[in-house]
Amino acid sequence: MMTKYMDRARRWLNEAGFSLMELIVVIGIIAIIMAASAPFFLSYLRTSALRTGAEEMATVLNRARQLAIRDNTNMCVTNDGTRAQYRIATCGGTVWTGPGTDVVGFIRLANNITVASGQNVVFGYLGTATVAGTYTVTNPQDSRTMSVIVAPSGRVSIGP
Repeated sequence: MMTKYMDRARRWLNEAGFSLMELIVVIGIIAIIMAASAPFFLSYLRTSALRTGAEEMATVLNRARQLAIRDNTNMCVTNDGTRAQYRIATCGGTVWTGPGTDVVGFIRLANNITVASGQNVVFGYLGTATVAGTYTVTNPQDSRTMSVIVAPSGRVSIGP
């Protein structure tokens, strides 16, 4: 009786595992799934980089609004395409330097995102935009754009 169980256990040990053909089929299926999902993944990465750039620009604008309220003055947001800068009182005024800026007051935007605007936004001491505007954020990899809109009320929003 004991030998019957021993033989069965020995056979099970010898048959454990996968054959080479089964492993090749599973690896092939995984490769097909990866190849099919790669374009969607790359599109997702580009879209998320653009969204992140727009959110970063909205954060820069909201911070300028907070500084204008805190310091009881006007605060202008200027940009040169890849960097933003805060200026006190007017768009030609003194450059604000502080946390998040380099020594000359520039805030470098991440992910090689470029920003363009028709006019610089100026926030008043009440947090309203005395000069409202729209910033167009562009992803240089695929030229997709998003808009960061500053309403006259000072509200900053992100649109398509």
